[in-house]
Amino acid sequence: MKERPEHDGVRSVAAYDDKSSLLPMRLKYGARLGLAELIGQHMVRFLHEVPADALIVPVPLHRWRLWSRGYNQSVLIGRALSKQSGLDMTSDILTRKNATPPLRSMSVKKRRTIVNRAFWISPKMVGSIAGKTIILVDDVYTTGSTANACAKLLKKSGAAKVLVFCWARVLTDYDKA
Repeated sequence: MKERPEHDGVRSVAAYDDKSSLLPMRLKYGARLGLAELIGQHMVRFLHEVPADALIVPVPLHRWRLWSRGYNQSVLIGRALSKQSGLDMTSDILTRKNATPPLRSMSVKKRRTIVNRAFWISPKMVGSIAGKTIILVDDVYTTGSTANACAKLLKKSGAAKVLVFCWARVLTDYDKA
């Protein structure tokens, strides 16, 4: 790694490949909402690493994308994890203030530039994360640009630690070594 990430680690159920990608794609684009429960069940295994007062925060969608899709898959996964663990979840802390294009085929540098200032935390929400461990929930961790942008903002607002929980993580050759 050339740069230390803003978050404190990634916990992923699977390495991203042709097979593991099917679940989040069917959830995100196929409206197979029940798959969020399955993903949440698999994420429970990582909870031994977090304190009992950790807070689940899903990566937000911009309101236009939310309106067009009808749901945020990260919120659905976060709710499932909350239900199965008893940890609180809130989707009110982070807001995606800028509509961003789909990041799929973009370089790391381009992704980082696009999401760098895409998120916002309301000043009235800062107290609810001060000193807490945040479980940042997303479906897929690709380059880390989105997670880093969110984690940086959460820590700047007082979070003690930010762990990223996801279904699948894209592994580079360095990660596989």
